[in-house]
Amino acid sequence: MILKLVIVESPSKSKTIEKYLGKDYEVLSSKGHIRDLSTKGKYGLGVDIENDFKPDYITIKGKSKLINDLKKEVKKADFVYLATDPDREGEAISWHLFDTLKLKDENYQRIVFNEITKDAVINSFKHARKIDQDLVNSQETRRILDRIIGFRLSKLMQAKTDGTSAGRVQSVALKLIVDKEREINKFNPEEYWTITGVFKDFEADLFNYNNKDIKIKNEAEANEILDKLGNTFKIVSVDKKNKNKKSNPPFITSTLQRLASNKLGFNAKKTMSLAQKLYEGIELKDETVGLISYMRTDSVRLSDEFIKSTYGYIKDKFGEEYIGYVKSNKSMDNVQDAHEAIRPTSINRTPESVKPYLSNDEYKLYKMIYYRALASLMKDATTINTTVILDNNNYQFKATGQIIDFDGYLKVYSDYEDTKDKILPPLETYNSNVLVSNEITKEQHFTNPPSRYTEAKLIEEMEKLGIGRPSTYATTMETLKQRNYVTIEDKKFIPTDIGIEITDKLQECFSHLINVEYTANMENDLDKIAEGKENWVKTLRDFYNDFEPALKNAFDLLPKKEATKTGEVCPECGSDLVIRKGKYGEFTACSNYPNCKYIKPSEVKEIIDCPNCDGKIIEKKSKKGKVFYGCNNFPKCKTAFWDMPINEKCPKCNSLLTIKGKKIKCSSCDYVKED
Repeated sequence: MILKLVIVESPSKSKTIEKYLGKDYEVLSSKGHIRDLSTKGKYGLGVDIENDFKPDYITIKGKSKLINDLKKEVKKADFVYLATDPDREGEAISWHLFDTLKLKDENYQRIVFNEITKDAVINSFKHARKIDQDLVNSQETRRILDRIIGFRLSKLMQAKTDGTSAGRVQSVALKLIVDKEREINKFNPEEYWTITGVFKDFEADLFNYNNKDIKIKNEAEANEILDKLGNTFKIVSVDKKNKNKKSNPPFITSTLQRLASNKLGFNAKKTMSLAQKLYEGIELKDETVGLISYMRTDSVRLSDEFIKSTYGYIKDKFGEEYIGYVKSNKSMDNVQDAHEAIRPTSINRTPESVKPYLSNDEYKLYKMIYYRALASLMKDATTINTTVILDNNNYQFKATGQIIDFDGYLKVYSDYEDTKDKILPPLETYNSNVLVSNEITKEQHFTNPPSRYTEAKLIEEMEKLGIGRPSTYATTMETLKQRNYVTIEDKKFIPTDIGIEITDKLQECFSHLINVEYTANMENDLDKIAEGKENWVKTLRDFYNDFEPALKNAFDLLPKKEATKTGEVCPECGSDLVIRKGKYGEFTACSNYPNCKYIKPSEVKEIIDCPNCDGKIIEKKSKKGKVFYGCNNFPKCKTAFWDMPINEKCPKCNSLLTIKGKKIKCSSCDYVKED
């Protein structure tokens, strides 16, 4: 029996795929990345800068057992298929697996599929290939760039500001937010007035005087005009035009994130998490299947098979007159990979049919993806746009309206668009050609400042400017929030004082590198590396030769951030005590360091006596800042709990009980104490 081993990234994906393949196949998961750059060498970068930026990779903490298990399975297998995600990051993970598991060229192949359905997975084996080293080089170049900038700039920010980190894309996104806030602060509102003729069935706004634009700056000017107006209006023209209203192309990553924010209220992180579940596989009544195609894509392309089946669905469901045409987006000249757009894996799997198997939020997102793809292949809607011009003593008023003449794609997509009928009466039939208004009103207004960025607007701006990649937008947003560089108010980004300080310091010394143009050009260079048109070492060398001198200058130029005094004095030397930042958070120490190395003992929160020694279980923090509970006799005693333990033992296994949320549960077994 020939055993074929398939390695994917996600455990849930492996379960789905295993059901499609025969008994000769075993499907295992790498659970994401297995290796990353070490923190060895110069500046702890894990990169040998002098030796052509050679990376030093180490196994990610906690992955050693998984790798050993995979190695054992590889030895048993006759052939290995690497089936990680169909993008550059997935290609890099496959390369790391190939290298770590010591695979041989003749005994492995790389397969990719854009959707997790039985046909797509089985068909992928017919197009198996070797790892694309150009894609790997592009992804690894991105990783090295981000490591160098992240480590080196973050150290600078920690020394010179209250900030904790900086990044290649993160800092440019933050600059957009800060620049927008400064635009708002400089804005001076201007007064203006509008005058409106109110009729029985519609309203018309003043826009011209003697067929020239008119602006009303104050109430005195408004009153002067009102004094010249009567209540009769002459119909000058009624202009009707038939217009086609086109549907949008199917979703790509950025447009999905934007519309999910605007219409569903989901942030980018939530949208991508839900989309990941829909992609990896949902257990339906008779099958387990991925409901959508791969959700990290820049392409609006749809497969011929999907187009054909959707045209058939449209004809059967709505009639042949609703069949449209394939949408393209020629303006997108910076598409990363030749993937498909985000679409349902089957047009026959309607949102209503799968609703019982989805959470409410999964259903909302799937429904939006489904109808966007369906609408993109339906015929344009047609509207009758009407513009009416009225004259009152040489003052011209305008009224506009729109009637949907043929609903087209709006038959399925109207919930996600703001199209509304505004119907005007048939004014061209009036014999007298004169209308009498009920009243003429005036209203004061003030010009509005630029709007702050919402997540949707910031994603749109980053995409337009070519900053980063859509697959990284969610991470960028979360980082800005977690670092306290921005706050969210009314779903809009507001930079904090720290965020503004970070931006100003970076612009003082790195304006030639931390800017929109440079960041967008770097993305283009990464694209060229992926296409085999650019040397990755040269790209890194050119960047580093600009970056490192600027960094050294910044360390010399920028003043060191003064530590905050606590108001206490050092018990050992009498100097002021100050708050400092360390690897595991803030601590209080002597300002006379390094002459005096006094550190104030932290106030420790004792929970209970340790069950395994004479120590105390105290509240601690992990390297990543997560709270846990461990023995104060560590490392002699390694007793630890993620949830807070209490002085009560489990009736099933005699281990300590812990509190998690509102539940009291055992720290070892599945026992949960009933209320």
